[in-house]
This record gives sequence, C-alpha cells and structure tokens, in this order.
Amino acid sequence: MKIAIDGPAASGKTSVGQALARQFNLRFVETGKMYRAVALAFDRGIKLSDIDIQVTRDERFLLNGQDVTSQLHTQEMDQKSSQVATLPNVRERMVEMQRKIADQHGVVMEGRDIGTVVLPNADVKIFLDAPAHERARRRIEQRDCGDLDQVEQELMVRDKRDSERAVAPLKPATDATILHTDQKALEEVISEASNLVRGRLEDVAWAAENRD
Repeated sequence: MKIAIDGPAASGKTSVGQALARQFNLRFVETGKMYRAVALAFDRGIKLSDIDIQVTRDERFLLNGQDVTSQLHTQEMDQKSSQVATLPNVRERMVEMQRKIADQHGVVMEGRDIGTVVLPNADVKIFLDAPAHERARRRIEQRDCGDLDQVEQELMVRDKRDSERAVAPLKPATDATILHTDQKALEEVISEASNLVRGRLEDVAWAAENRD
C-alpha cells in the first residue's frame, strides 16, 4: 500500500503519517528531511550527483552512509531546504529516490507533492491544512523555543515559495481528501485518516472478492 500525505509545514503530516505507518505496518518516509539532507550536503560541498540518501525502517536518514538525522530539523535547514526544493534538478533526483523507496516498501510518504507528482497512483491521498498562526504555535511547541510572530512570518514566506514554485508546487491532488487540522485534537485527525485507509482497504478487498 502507498499512502500520500501532503500539506504545508507544521500541518501535522509527520504525526499523522507516523501513526498510520505504525497502525498499518508500513514504512514512514518524511520527504522534507530528504531535501534537508540535500541542503546539508550542499553546505558540505557535496555535488548533487554524489548525494545518496537512505531512509531506514526506524526513520533514520543517512547521507552518503552517515546518520545526519539530528542535524536536519533546525531553522536554518527549514529555509535552506525550501530553497533547494525549488531547483528542478534537485526535485528530479529526489522524486527518483522517493519512488524507488515506495516501490521497495509499503509506505506512508509525506511531503508537498507526493499525491500530485511522486506517487500520483497512491492508494490513499490526504492533504492536511491549518492556518499559519496555528502551525506556528505548533512549531514553537515542538521545539520549545521561538517567537510566534517571527515563526508565523517564516511559515508564510515558505508557504508562498512552495505554492508558487514552477516545479511541483504545493497543492492538493484533485483526488485527495482535505483534512483541516486546526481546532482538532491530534487523535481526531489520526482517526479520520485511519478511516480513509480502512475504507480503501475494504474497497480493495471487495473488488478482489467480486472479480470475475
């Protein structure tokens, strides 16, 4: 099974994706960290053609064999990863890697263009959304630091860049289910997403039983 979860930064993609992966015994792939790893590689002077990124079963990110997971979630990497993600050659390389992972494993893959570009034939497509102010509050809560107004402004700048880029812009797939996560507990959002996956599994089972 391939589950695609898209949405802007801090909309709940990681929490929901991890929950679904555990529940349905799938591999969770946070593609945003792959772009962060690319940004880190560029900082280290590594050429795109020499970059290799692996995602382990326990969600560790290996850059050319080195575990760099702890270095990826910083405000600096937030902005740099969004910038490198606008580069067509970077996106082409990452999409190739992401599809290879999805072909090798059952996955819950989250990002900004999973349902539209990376896995257009995903079994389930979900788009999570919430206002920038709410997402900024969550981001500060996650990192236990930051100024709310500053983080909100940074998220809005990133939303604009991601939505207006020429290649694979941030937008819901036409066949995605949009879940608004503001004013909802995380457990409620996970339950809604789980019901979508169960419904798809039931449809597949019914089709198999009634196939000629």
